[in-house]
Amino acid sequence: MAKKPIREWPLQERPRERLLKEGPEGLSLSQLMAIVLRTGGAGKSAIELAMELIERFETLQRINEASLKELLEIKGMGSAKVAQLQAAFELGRRLMRESSYSGVILSSPLQVYEYYSPKMKGLKKEVFYCAMLDTKNRLIKEIKVSEGTLTNSLIHPREAFKEAIKESAHAVIFIHNHPSGDPAPSPDDMKVTNILVEAGRIIGIKVLDHVIIGDGKYTSLLGNP
Repeated sequence: MAKKPIREWPLQERPRERLLKEGPEGLSLSQLMAIVLRTGGAGKSAIELAMELIERFETLQRINEASLKELLEIKGMGSAKVAQLQAAFELGRRLMRESSYSGVILSSPLQVYEYYSPKMKGLKKEVFYCAMLDTKNRLIKEIKVSEGTLTNSLIHPREAFKEAIKESAHAVIFIHNHPSGDPAPSPDDMKVTNILVEAGRIIGIKVLDHVIIGDGKYTSLLGNP
């Protein structure tokens, strides 16, 4: 069956039609990948191309990690098909991130600390996050704004609020760590906080807090989420 183009297969055998009729759970990995690839190439059907990818890289993780050069070495895999695969993997990653936020509420500095402390444990650099919230203080998205010692030049309001504007966030909380373990704020921490609070006021997105996470303790610079 795989020697013919998929469009020449009986309707009930075509991956796309089977997915629509039976749901994606009943399809094999190669069939799902064939739907993403859409068409074959170099004399191969989309199924054969998908099977060759699986045979060469063995797992979805390795396909995901493969370089552009490695993927293009497979005859029939042009840049358009590589882009389709990469888009599918990115959609999966974004879905996983959304799922991980489900039910997370950040209504107090303690909740912020408990959620972000495991992410920041053992980090050698300062990492600055923006947590975006809805009207009920539920986490809808987070981004890493920067890495490195927090300064006014490192954190620009445009970058700090860009995703929050896209997501129509009601409010944001900023979080960063002190690798020294001491969460006491520096003058730069205070300066950056003041700049971000004022920027949020102008934009219309409230900055609920800026929490500094140390070793087993934290400091809330605004104390009002």
